[in-house]
Amino acid sequence: MTTMSAPTTPDVDPVVAEAQAYAEKLLMLSQASVDRHFDPFEDIDWDNPEFDPNYKPERWVLVTSADPIGRHPWYQALPLETKIEIGKVRQANVAKVGLQFEAILIVGMMQHIFNLKNNDPEFRYCSHEMIEEHNHTLMFQEMVNRVADVPGMGPLVRQLRHLASPAGAFLPNFFFMAVLAGEEPIDHIQKDILRSTDDIHPIMRGVMSIHVAEEARHISFAHEFLKKNVPAQPALNKAVLSIAMPIIMFVLGRSIATPPKSFFKQFNVPAEVRKELFYGSKEAKQVFADYYIDVRALAEEIGLMNPVARKVWKLLGIDGPSSRFRSEPKRSAKRAA
Repeated sequence: MTTMSAPTTPDVDPVVAEAQAYAEKLLMLSQASVDRHFDPFEDIDWDNPEFDPNYKPERWVLVTSADPIGRHPWYQALPLETKIEIGKVRQANVAKVGLQFEAILIVGMMQHIFNLKNNDPEFRYCSHEMIEEHNHTLMFQEMVNRVADVPGMGPLVRQLRHLASPAGAFLPNFFFMAVLAGEEPIDHIQKDILRSTDDIHPIMRGVMSIHVAEEARHISFAHEFLKKNVPAQPALNKAVLSIAMPIIMFVLGRSIATPPKSFFKQFNVPAEVRKELFYGSKEAKQVFADYYIDVRALAEEIGLMNPVARKVWKLLGIDGPSSRFRSEPKRSAKRAA
């Protein structure tokens, strides 16, 4: 009697398997953009009387659990009218900075996809992302137009936009690190505001809810891109990337999280308060470092957290624990450690 042996499965080339897995993840993200997307002029009820910036203006008072300005004693001691005005300008400027960053991202990403080969799954996903980012710029500008006349980024930081095109075309790993440097702080700030129990203005809630929902995909792609491309780099390239990563996070993160000089001048913020608000106090430094808890985990995973890189993260004050999974809620015990 002849025994039939089970058919054997030919070995799959690990490189091919990795490419297939990456393509499947991008297809999933692309399909999510089709299944769940927003239009800022259909999904936000701008004409609703409650969306009038001056209706129940106390809802512009900054959320103490999410904004360094809002929880500072200097701000809390101000008259209600002043707190409302600062809240309007602060939130409108965050939106304007978000708009400007999205515009920079679009420029670089368009350069990135220009020479992609036919059937590259990155083309479809990046195109979906740019469409969503264009909608975000419309949404942010509409909010700014209605709330306060603000500049957004400071004049020096604005010049970084000229680096987007060459970085997207020739230095994609650096470019997508820069994408995370901008997206992670805004995402953390907006999630903290939405999670708060404060009665925030519906303009803010509508804009932030859309942005957080779609930004989750954008952040996921940047993580997946770096996971795919960085480990395969030569040792020297990885060494350079490991040092560049914390520097990019620090420089872009500060430029996004900190209001421009005009803000501090407009509201006569004392110099000592200005220093404490974002980087002078221990709490402020911890909050800024927490923005990059997921990025530190990514650096560990892709082999960029070597001993020298760890020192750079620490020197810049953005070191700390890594998340066990992306968007892991902050645990108080961990932050106190």
